[in-house]
Amino acid sequence: MHPAARQWRTSLERIDGWFEGRRRDTGDVVPCRAGCTACCHGPFDISIADALLLREAIAELPPADQLDIRDRGRRLLARMTALTPQWHAPWDIADLGEPGFDLLVESLAEVPCPLLGDDGRCRVYQARPLVCRMMGLPMMTAEGLVLENACPIQEQFPGYAALDPALFDFESLEAAEQASLDAAAVAWFDSPLHAGFETTIAAVAAG
Repeated sequence: MHPAARQWRTSLERIDGWFEGRRRDTGDVVPCRAGCTACCHGPFDISIADALLLREAIAELPPADQLDIRDRGRRLLARMTALTPQWHAPWDIADLGEPGFDLLVESLAEVPCPLLGDDGRCRVYQARPLVCRMMGLPMMTAEGLVLENACPIQEQFPGYAALDPALFDFESLEAAEQASLDAAAVAWFDSPLHAGFETTIAAVAAG
């Protein structure tokens, strides 16, 4: 795995540790389980660091899984470009503009992520993007900013939905993210000037 991708994965794993600690503290209140795909549908933006990590993780999968992910990614990307014909490689979300990306999000909200297997599990779970790891629990930063739980089915579990935000040092993660964005931009585009590049999982999966 590329060192920049490995570095970002290590940073992301801090959220996993926080999440598991919070799950233990709250008993059996958190319903997030392997196979739950409530938050695994529709397009969303991922950073260049997330994209590099996903590309590297997909390349490490068994050939059959790689082929299936590529096929799903290409089919979804074809649906995206049918809606926004002006969009093309390298699939930078900035090229769509806010109205164009909103159109994709609204039109394809029910489409499952290409990384999901037939069993509903993410095939690159340890390499999933930052936004995926931020789902499921409310968080409070060291500066007092509350990041709300974005789980789309939380209202089905009153005790879960009522959980208070827990403290997480998100500021230090953001500092680590910037270093990873710079390194990933060099790895992907051979230039740190593309550190702000954002794309979608479908574009990465399509290869």
